[in-house]
Amino acid sequence: MSWSEEYKRKLISLEEAAKLVKNGDTVCTGLAVGACSADMYHAILDRNEELVDVRISDTVQVRPTRLYDPEYMAGLDGRINHMPVFSIATARKVNNARMTDFYPSASSDMADKFAAKADIFIAMITPPNQQGFINLGLTNFYSMEAIRKGRASGKQRVTIGEVNENMPVIYGNNWMHVSEFDAFVEHNTPIPTFGRGQPSEIDKTIAKYVLELINDGDTIQMGIGGIPEAVVSGLEGKHDLGVLTEMFPIGLPQLVQKGIISNTKKPFHRGITVATFCMGDQTMYDYVRENPACEFYPASYTNNPGFIAQHPNMVAMNMALLVDLSGQIVSEGIGHTQISGTGGQLDFMLGSHWSKGGKGLTLISSARKMKDGSLSSSIVPEFPAGSPVTVPRTFAQYVITEYGVANLRFKSRRERAEELIAVAHPDLRGELRGALKKNFYPKSN
Repeated sequence: MSWSEEYKRKLISLEEAAKLVKNGDTVCTGLAVGACSADMYHAILDRNEELVDVRISDTVQVRPTRLYDPEYMAGLDGRINHMPVFSIATARKVNNARMTDFYPSASSDMADKFAAKADIFIAMITPPNQQGFINLGLTNFYSMEAIRKGRASGKQRVTIGEVNENMPVIYGNNWMHVSEFDAFVEHNTPIPTFGRGQPSEIDKTIAKYVLELINDGDTIQMGIGGIPEAVVSGLEGKHDLGVLTEMFPIGLPQLVQKGIISNTKKPFHRGITVATFCMGDQTMYDYVRENPACEFYPASYTNNPGFIAQHPNMVAMNMALLVDLSGQIVSEGIGHTQISGTGGQLDFMLGSHWSKGGKGLTLISSARKMKDGSLSSSIVPEFPAGSPVTVPRTFAQYVITEYGVANLRFKSRRERAEELIAVAHPDLRGELRGALKKNFYPKSN
């Protein structure tokens, strides 16, 4: 049988795909724009009266669906439940309503964890090329390896490709063959786009401190958010930066055009921006489409701390929610409220820690304004009970607020506390000093 005949034989409808779900199944999807469409989710959710103990596990939710509606999901509890690995604002209401479970994972091992869980895996893909290969498009991350490892172990019973003509082809290790899927659903939907954010004045101030730590020829990784936006806006004047990252950086086309990013100083993939997924505007998607200077690989490769560490002068930049006085970093939730997930933050902090000349940067505003107008410090003596530590204190280095830079590396516990208090909000430093005096040794007189 030719690949084209095999492909045609495997074509089914959305409703037929949903009927492949059985009681007790865990249905996993690709990350962000690589997940299935809202229509695919709804076809599964519409079977709620006949299904029991089904879990849907996704990561970075960019297409609004009933799956993220707490009132709707409350009615399905025990029949279909949600189990994300990394959540964003789209799913925060259902998280806060305690209608979701959570699957802890770092980016570098997500493929293994999805392979161990998924009875059914669904990825949004491109149509096959003339040789019978599909492309994973804007999301590789864990999809390729979760499919291959899950099928090899026998755990993954069904692999579904949702074929979307709007998905761009991205080069790199981003290809799979038609034979690696059990079913295809041809369903063209728009690829979600994301505009550039507007950094606040605090974000811009933090970015100024960050920019002082970035030198020509460094290799960078950055997450998403207002502060990274401000950093990108301030890179003018830097030269020959390299990129090894989880997500293609904001404004990549403009940074390359200006010579800010050239990737010529990296020891691996010279001249190429290497990542594992992309979220951006249409200009970004048009730029990365079939561009030999942009390549995707599985996150087990891009986010492997050992590989990251082989890049000299690796600068990793990620945001946080809280930092305690010993340097522990909380980035994914406060107390038992899950807000996001670990993602690649720990992987890149480890890699930058071991990199010759590397720097791990934790970016955080000094305080949050509460509903009553009071300030709550982001630098704290201890975390609320249940808060998950994303980065252990042993791998913390730079913590940057709008009040300056605290370098925790090679510092004792007390020295770290003093560094952090110096960059805390001035109105809240007295309370922190009191905690230092009470809890840290040697005791103050």
